[in-house]
Amino acid sequence: MTEGRRRRVLIMGAAGRDFHNFNVVFRTDRAHEVVAFTAAQIPGIAGRRYPPSLAGPLYPDGIEIVAESDLAVQCRELDVDEAIFAYSDVTHEAVMHAASRVLASGADFRLLGPGASMIVADIPVIAICAVRTGCGKSQTTRHLSRLLRERGLTAAVLRHPMPYGDLERQVCQRFADPADLDAADCTIEEREEYEAHIEDGNVVFAGVDYAEIAAAAAAEADLILWDGGNNDFPMLRPDLLIVLADALRPGQATSHHPGEAVLRMADLVVIMKTDSAPPGQVAEVESEIRAVLPGRPILRAASPVRLDDPAAVDGKRVLVVEDGPTITHGGMPHGAGFIAASARPRVTIVDPRATATEEIAKVYGQYPHIGPVLPAVGYSPAQRDALRRTIDAAPADVVVSGTPIDLSRLVSVEKPVVRARYRYADAGEPTLGSCLDAFLDQRGLR
Repeated sequence: MTEGRRRRVLIMGAAGRDFHNFNVVFRTDRAHEVVAFTAAQIPGIAGRRYPPSLAGPLYPDGIEIVAESDLAVQCRELDVDEAIFAYSDVTHEAVMHAASRVLASGADFRLLGPGASMIVADIPVIAICAVRTGCGKSQTTRHLSRLLRERGLTAAVLRHPMPYGDLERQVCQRFADPADLDAADCTIEEREEYEAHIEDGNVVFAGVDYAEIAAAAAAEADLILWDGGNNDFPMLRPDLLIVLADALRPGQATSHHPGEAVLRMADLVVIMKTDSAPPGQVAEVESEIRAVLPGRPILRAASPVRLDDPAAVDGKRVLVVEDGPTITHGGMPHGAGFIAASARPRVTIVDPRATATEEIAKVYGQYPHIGPVLPAVGYSPAQRDALRRTIDAAPADVVVSGTPIDLSRLVSVEKPVVRARYRYADAGEPTLGSCLDAFLDQRGLR
């Protein structure tokens, strides 16, 4: 590197952790110059620019966001000195393959840790994170919010960033009413994370600049509940870190990045979906956790699922629509909708792949582990329309929707839609409520 030259940095991201890392580490750093963001995992987020209003005075033209393709070539073309890996729920092997491509270009490869990237909030923070996508973070967060209300405390929910649209409009977002989702042109993926919270009476904050977001939340709440995304660690420093593992996915407690790091940071761990997994599998997951965290509290929780109208699916041909991220990069073959529909008598599950539009077929091609269910993908109007056409074309009598949103409100389909709802339920001692009370007593909040 030429003496006096700013160190050229490429941030590899997925419209979330990447922007946060830039904001808190690089935005005012005159020793480094971020030359580009690369975009992975989420369709349609490349081709934008991180705008000058967010990038700050050192970046009067903003910063380009390009699709992650041939990293070695991109690093050489951009004369990159250092690449920062900043997205989540990828295998350790995949991280090191990315590192190898960067290193082959001559550049350094780096991960930014919690010490460099966490913001300290003005009020206590309880964070709910997980070792994998789809463990049940949001239903756990909603359960905690209800427990806090019963104890006379107000919690603001801060959701892991999902800024997939106009970044200048998404600096600091506040969602307290379904109309707020419409006004913000939220994608299906955003609605899956926000809508159920709003139905429960929670106010949700999200966006791009978490220093501003944390300050806004602290102005109207007693505590912050961090509802994590994927298996990332929190962007705010937690006073209590609750980490979820999935009883249906043994062998994955330490298999993915940064889920293993998140598990090793945990104050307590909850094994979710114990009602759906064989006892031996639950014990296997607990053994994995104890090998990493001997002596830490481990709770067990169920995730009971119910259909709004169970009789409506009996004896019918059923198309199941599932939460998108859980069964795409979350790696699950199916979710709550499939479990609920399969439990009903004489149900025939219709495989949507036979009638999938070209755009939806690409999702199946990218994620071949998906079972006979339809992921609720909707990052763009075109993708939402492809979802609608796939549903209408399927030879099914009824749709079971396992996504947390009211699908029929957003996508107008010709078939009746029955929602599958799931919630958090304690499955033994200690309970999440008793652990919460101990924390509140320790902090003088009860």
